[in-house]
Amino acid sequence: MEETKYMNPYLAGFLLGLLLVATIYITGRGLGASGAVKSIAVTTVEAIAPSHAENAKFYQEYKKVHAGSPLKNWLVFEVLGLLIGAFVSGLISERLRFRLEHGPHITAKVRIISAIFGGMLFGFGAQLGRGCTSGAALSGMAVMSTGGIITMFAIFGGAYLFAAFFRKLWL
Repeated sequence: MEETKYMNPYLAGFLLGLLLVATIYITGRGLGASGAVKSIAVTTVEAIAPSHAENAKFYQEYKKVHAGSPLKNWLVFEVLGLLIGAFVSGLISERLRFRLEHGPHITAKVRIISAIFGGMLFGFGAQLGRGCTSGAALSGMAVMSTGGIITMFAIFGGAYLFAAFFRKLWL
């Protein structure tokens, strides 16, 4: 079996750093994805329950900050580009697979439930932290923000604390 070749992680990190610097220079903000999810959620609520969106404080505050359609937020285009780019990359490198991967000690059902629960926790944490890991940690550290540095330590510290438990589920 041929070994899968990936990009050198140091080169990938360097390129990500250049992208982050360019993003901060061009937009005045760093990278992040949770703002795109929020824009999609606001648009969905406005379409399904317009009276609720007009009366709820959260949506009123969101509208004050973001004039026009929430879907015209550049973060929405960033995430769309990320999804399209990942799909094209997988297609070109012949690594595009539509299958569910899981370890031998868990079932497909447990894997799906764990992924959904983890995604919900991530979304909730992103709202509490006022941004996802990319926005809070990566972009925060790029501008030497104390909050960004603390967030990065919390992310890696949490990963080390929980790695042993979750590794047992996977291997």
